[in-house]
Amino acid sequence: MNPSLVGGILFVSGLLIFCFGGLGFLVAAFRESIWWGLACLLIPIVQLFFLIVHWQSAKRPFAYQVFGFALMIIAFIISPQTLHHW
Repeated sequence: MNPSLVGGILFVSGLLIFCFGGLGFLVAAFRESIWWGLACLLIPIVQLFFLIVHWQSAKRPFAYQVFGFALMIIAFIISPQTLHHW
């Protein structure tokens, strides 16, 4: 199988999982309060504070983001030219 194809599939899969985790993170923040949700949406560093303070509600979406990012890194290692097609 072509490494470029495998890299592309892994990259797209990782990107989708990463985005799904990000959306889930925002949903968790908005479930806590509208202020947490808006702060996480508009001020990126607040997401780190939300993750620490509300670990129980944010750990699953965070894990999805880490897994998706790991897939994208693996895709880049397998096929460095993958990103040139994007």
